[in-house]
Amino acid sequence: MPASLAPFIYARPWLYKLFKPAASWYANAATYRQLGLYADDLISEENEDVQQALKRLPPRQSYDRVFRLRRATQLSLQQKILPRADWTKPEEDKPYLGPLLSALEAESREREQLDTLTVLKNH
Repeated sequence: MPASLAPFIYARPWLYKLFKPAASWYANAATYRQLGLYADDLISEENEDVQQALKRLPPRQSYDRVFRLRRATQLSLQQKILPRADWTKPEEDKPYLGPLLSALEAESREREQLDTLTVLKNH
């Protein structure tokens, strides 16, 4: 897992205020919001953990994700973007897959620990 500076930056309010405009600019420059996508929609589905997390999504959230991906694909093929009113707003772009992935990683670590458990007999 790559190291992240996010906890370090969040722990220091002055540093957070310094990086917040750059982070907002970068997210808007990435253009996924202009296609109506969320950041978690960009996570590749080829990983087994991601596939399991997608299976655990509530039906409505899963439907919304597929709709966003299909609409973005169609817009990309047409080389268009959504009208500004339909862009994903920063306050709407909440992580929905990240918490599920964290839970799956914790379950996987726990399963690995239980699989390698050794039982010692006391005589």
